[in-house]
Amino acid sequence: QVQVVESGGGSVQAGGSLRLSCVVSGNIFGIMTMGWYRRAPGNQRDLVATITRGGSENYADSAKGRFTISRDNAKKTVTLQMNSLKPEDTAVYYCNARRQLDRDGFWGQGTQVTVSS
Repeated sequence: QVQVVESGGGSVQAGGSLRLSCVVSGNIFGIMTMGWYRRAPGNQRDLVATITRGGSENYADSAKGRFTISRDNAKKTVTLQMNSLKPEDTAVYYCNARRQLDRDGFWGQGTQVTVSS
């Protein structure tokens, strides 16, 4: 059974920082892409940042310059450092791990991030 578990969410004031972590465990190998997605109330789930096994990073425009994604391939973990948080960042953040042949990959249950003014 593959498990994807996020942690690190919480409530912060605008301008603050949070560090989200995700651990993938179970019988899974060859993870190509790991990433973070978020769903704000009333919205669809949107990409925040992804990173490939080789370290290629991709960010949503709203995250560029503020968020940094990193991963440890051996530990099968991915981290999202979020700085200069804005109220617009408030959402449930989901971790995803995908192998090359996966369509949707594996998802965690999400961790809540709330940014107040």
